[in-house]
Amino acid sequence: MIPPVDLSLQHAEIAVEVAAGWDTVFSKTSFVGGPQVTEFEREYATFSNVAHCVGVANGTDALELALRAVGVGQGDECILPTNSFIATAEAVVRAGATPVFVDCEPDSFLIDTKAALAAITPRTKAVLPVHLYGQLAAVEEFRDQGIAIVEDAAQSQGATRNGLNLFGDIAATSFYPGKNLGAYGDAGAVTTNDSSLAEKVRLLSQHGSAEKYVHSALGFNSRLDTMQAVVLQAKLRRLAVWNAQRAAAADYYSTLLNGVAGVQLPQVLAGNSHVWHLYVIRVPERNRVHDEMRANGVGAAIHYPTPIHKTEPFATGETFPNAELLAGEILSLPIFPGITRAQQERVAEVLIGALA
Repeated sequence: MIPPVDLSLQHAEIAVEVAAGWDTVFSKTSFVGGPQVTEFEREYATFSNVAHCVGVANGTDALELALRAVGVGQGDECILPTNSFIATAEAVVRAGATPVFVDCEPDSFLIDTKAALAAITPRTKAVLPVHLYGQLAAVEEFRDQGIAIVEDAAQSQGATRNGLNLFGDIAATSFYPGKNLGAYGDAGAVTTNDSSLAEKVRLLSQHGSAEKYVHSALGFNSRLDTMQAVVLQAKLRRLAVWNAQRAAAADYYSTLLNGVAGVQLPQVLAGNSHVWHLYVIRVPERNRVHDEMRANGVGAAIHYPTPIHKTEPFATGETFPNAELLAGEILSLPIFPGITRAQQERVAEVLIGALA
């Protein structure tokens, strides 16, 4: 089986470095808030070309903390695309606000910015442009609207738009193991150029406490684990190279599949540097093609089979044609640092055979 993602290749490359780092943590018993956390926060901020990074427990917490830091709360509305993982909407509800869904673009799969702008009301507090599959949404179109821009950057570590990593007020990312930068468990971070927002996120993520036993706000416990920080440091040092390998693999898929009947290739927005967290195509009879590929040893995957507004917790009765159409056609092909051309050629061969 050619897996959708092969994390064993990354582990083999960093295993010795991680083991040495963990030995240091064990010897110092610095399991919570160890120096490795501070070091990683500094290094990831530098990598992302931002002033501040706050490590947290996972990507969903990162989104909620970012929303709360910009003042989202009861009675507010937050605009987000329905073509995303459910965590984007969960974070809005956990912050006390109401998610307002909009459609996505059919070619880039990213948020329909015109629909999002049209959805702004006096109750709108924030927009969450999701940087889906590894490329940034057109965030600049939401500037000067009088609302906060909270970027969902869970899938875009290292991606840029017109040379920039951050366009909004604040961004949240996930270090779930399968991400371009993945931990060995759950982890996440919030990045921003605003020192006051960074301070709020750090306060809220530590029980609302900047000083032990002094609690100035209602927060909760969401800290980046020191053990995960060691893993993330080791991987971050290699991320630029790994992202380049993903881009090369994406280019080769596009060469192999260019002109193949029934395959719509992914589109990259002008000005974007895509990091290819996923390589997502559109095909007819997607479920049949998916099942046939897996039966022939190719780990194709589906991200995401159900738009958020069609899930039980968020069922609204609304219709979003592009997202609903894509949900039945999108197919993720295996992509990861270290994937070989022979593996990609086999993926293309099996895909073309399934479409015949």
